[in-house]
Amino acid sequence: MLKAVIVAGGRGKRLGRLTQKIPKPMIKIGGIPVLEHQINLLKNYNIKNIIILTGYLSHVIEDYFKNSNKWGVKISYFNERRPLGTGGGLKKIENQLTDDFIFLSGDVIFNIDLAKLFYFHRKKRSFATLVTHPNDHPRDSDLVETDNNGRIIKLHPKPHKGNRYFRNLVNAGIYVLPPGILKYIRNNKKTALEKEIFPQIIREKRVFGYNSPEYIKDMGTPERLKEVAKDYSKGKVGRLNLRNKRKAIFLDRDGTINYDGGNISKIEDFRLLPKTAEAIKLINTSEYLAVVVTNQPVVAKGFCSISDVEKIHKKMETLLGIKGAKLDAIYFCPHHPDRGYPGENPKYKIKCGCRKPKIGLLKKAQKDLNIDLSKSWIIGDSERDITAGKNAGIRKILIKKNQIKFGECPIKTQTANDIYSAVKLILKKQ
Repeated sequence: MLKAVIVAGGRGKRLGRLTQKIPKPMIKIGGIPVLEHQINLLKNYNIKNIIILTGYLSHVIEDYFKNSNKWGVKISYFNERRPLGTGGGLKKIENQLTDDFIFLSGDVIFNIDLAKLFYFHRKKRSFATLVTHPNDHPRDSDLVETDNNGRIIKLHPKPHKGNRYFRNLVNAGIYVLPPGILKYIRNNKKTALEKEIFPQIIREKRVFGYNSPEYIKDMGTPERLKEVAKDYSKGKVGRLNLRNKRKAIFLDRDGTINYDGGNISKIEDFRLLPKTAEAIKLINTSEYLAVVVTNQPVVAKGFCSISDVEKIHKKMETLLGIKGAKLDAIYFCPHHPDRGYPGENPKYKIKCGCRKPKIGLLKKAQKDLNIDLSKSWIIGDSERDITAGKNAGIRKILIKKNQIKFGECPIKTQTANDIYSAVKLILKKQ
C-alpha cells in the first residue's frame, strides 16, 4: 500500500504571531488545518498510511489527530528533536519505507489528481518524480529545468540573476520517491533534499518533472495565506483539479503577446507588448488556463533551431514572471508546408496537423489539460488564429490592427485593440 510522508516541523517565522502557539501546518484554511486538507486529499486517492515528521510544537499536531480513527487513515509520527531538514527525517524512518512513497511539504495547499501523478511516474520509469508548476513569483522560487521529455536536467535554486532566463517551472514540494533515495542521506545529519540530494540523483538517475496546472500554493507569508483562504472560500481549490474539465484562453504569440518583427528568431528581438503581463495576470486570477498556441515556421525556414525557440519562450516566461504573470502551457508548431527556399530545414518542411488554422495544438492542449473547448476562447491577430478557433469550435477575438496579417479576416468575429482589452471582454462576459 502506498505511503505518504508529510514534513510538518516548520515554525513559519514569516507568519509572525499566527505561529506562536501552533506549527505552520496547523493554520486553518476554511476552518480546517492545512495538514488536515492534505490528509483528506490523500485519503481520497486511497493513501491511508501516513507518517508525519514533526518538530516545532509537535504536541499540537499529535493532540489534534491522535490515533487518526476519525479520518479513516493510519497516522504515525516521528518527532525530530532537532531540525533535520527535508531529508534527515526520512533517514530516521528508513525501516518503514520499503516501496515508492509520496512526500509532501506540510505548508502547501494543493488539489492535484494524484492518480495522474502516479501514472506519469510509472510510465516514465522514473527513479524520482518532482511535481512542478508555474507560479506568479518564480524569481523567489526554486526552478526546475527539464528536457523535451520532462526529464529534469538541472535545478536552479533562488535567487536568480537578472540576466538569465528560465522556464517558469517551480518545485512544488510534492515528490514521488523510492526507498533507494535513502542511501544518499547520511544518518543524524541535517539534509536538504532540494539542495543536497536531488542535484546528485539528477546526474545519476532518471528523475522527471510532472508539470501540473492544478491548484498548488504555499501559504508561508501573510499575503499568500490570505490569497489561499480567499481561493478556498470560492471553491477554486477543488475546481482546478484535473479530474474536472477546465476552460482556457488560448493566446497567439507574435503580434498578440509580443511585438511582431516578422520571423523572430533571436532572443534579443523578443519584446512584450504593453499590458501583456497585466492581461495574463487577469487570466491567472480567473479560472481560465492561459495557454500559448503559436506557429513558429522560423524553424522550418532555417532561421533558428527548436532550442532557439525554447530559449525565446524562456525569456517570455521570465519577463511575465517578473510582473507576476504565468502561462500554464506553451505549444508551438515548427513546420511550414512550402519547400524550395535557401537554407530551409527539410525535416520541418511538411504539411502537418498542428500548424494553425489546423487544430493540432489546440487538441494537444485539450488532451493534456482536460480542456472544455466549448467554454474556451482564442485571442490572435491573424486570420489563421480565428479560423483555428472556428475549426475547434471555440470562441474567438481578433486583435484588430491597421493591417491584419494575411489580409482581412473573412470570419465574422469579435475584435479588440490589444490582448488586455480582449481578456477584459472575455471576463466581463463570464
